[in-house]
Amino acid sequence: GELGRDSLSGSAVTGQGGTVLNWKRFRLDTRKKLFTVRVARPWNRLPREAVAAPSLEGFKARLRNILSVVGTDALKKTRKDDDRSKKSKEEYQQTWYHEGPRSLKTARLWLANYSLPRAAKRLEEARLLKEIPEATRTSQRQELHKSLRSLNNFCSQIGDDRPLSYCHFSPNSKLLATACWSGLCKLWSVPDCNLVHTLRGHNTNVGAIVFHPKATISLDKKDVNLASCAADGSVKLWSLESDEPVADIEGHSMRVSRVMWHPSGRFLGTTCYDHSWRLWDLEAQEEILHQEGHSKGVYDIAFHTDGSLAGTGGLDAFGRVWDLRTGRCIMFLEGHLKEIYGVNFSPNGYHVATGSGDNTCKVWDLRQRKCIYTIPAHQNLVTGVKFEPNHGNFLLTGAYDNTAKIWTHPGWSPLKTLAGHEGKVMGLDISLDGQLIATCSYDRTFKLWTAE
Repeated sequence: GELGRDSLSGSAVTGQGGTVLNWKRFRLDTRKKLFTVRVARPWNRLPREAVAAPSLEGFKARLRNILSVVGTDALKKTRKDDDRSKKSKEEYQQTWYHEGPRSLKTARLWLANYSLPRAAKRLEEARLLKEIPEATRTSQRQELHKSLRSLNNFCSQIGDDRPLSYCHFSPNSKLLATACWSGLCKLWSVPDCNLVHTLRGHNTNVGAIVFHPKATISLDKKDVNLASCAADGSVKLWSLESDEPVADIEGHSMRVSRVMWHPSGRFLGTTCYDHSWRLWDLEAQEEILHQEGHSKGVYDIAFHTDGSLAGTGGLDAFGRVWDLRTGRCIMFLEGHLKEIYGVNFSPNGYHVATGSGDNTCKVWDLRQRKCIYTIPAHQNLVTGVKFEPNHGNFLLTGAYDNTAKIWTHPGWSPLKTLAGHEGKVMGLDISLDGQLIATCSYDRTFKLWTAE
């Protein structure tokens, strides 16, 4: 049970002048300390060296030796670190709720009445799809994969003098909206990529611009057809007739990174660096939900195809799935090592994809309430993820390694790498007709990709 000379640190053996301390005096001091140390039995808190002892007496002797050198403070520190780690994890999973206006209850009932019939319709379509013979479905899938492997750069256009941060197709697939760090938003004709409108209103980096779900289809050009957000916290609404915003949404004091329309077109979701996301009722012209839950800024938001759920991804490396009809967080997406920059729901209704700064894309199953696959997607941080909007037949990812990639769904095998940008891929989208893919980049260009 004695200490060997080799087990002593240099600071314990030598003085300031480098003179060796009296070995006998050190042994005597250590023996005195051994008899003053009280040995308890917190088995789950003990060092591994102590637990390795064969008997209780040997265990106590060995523990006294360890504590006489490292001190009892070492065990206390370990216990404090464990408690702090447990407390930190609990804080990450804690959700804060703001009291909403009276109209929130009305909105929740409206969302329930809107989403339930859509869910029933989606399930009926899934049943009909299952009745198609497996051989036919396999043949269709092989044809799609063959087409995706032949994707090429169809058009490349310089979008602005500054990097492009976001791109989004119109519902009729004939317009493409781009957002830029110069503060400008632009509308381009598809597929010839001619400039149609320049939207002037933001004074700083624009984070996103998105079309209303019914724009270019049933919505009048004079109505609100687009929404955009910027780093100064501004959110602006646009028509297709004017180059100036028709309205501003005020209330954000920090950077707004993303905006997204609810499938109904009645609500608009915004994510903010103040650790919250908000839901705005544009018919009532008010904020109906101010939701916290992330411990850092919220970066991206997506809505379920039924309109029942919202998914958010945060700079705290966690994602959350929220039930808009009850306001509860129904799933906590824990697994990414770095910030989540992209989130998207599959049209099948039960898969969610997230893209992260850890270079991976994770696929989550709402039914199993867990991550079912991790795609080692890129060599740099993943900026966006997008399922094919009609049937979810493939998954598109973009990243800071200057590429976008296409993955099979299901299976998650790589199908095609879209290479050509000279800078980081900042945004991506897939047209509703499934014919075109758009990517925009830090190199100030956007590109359209289509099968040969």
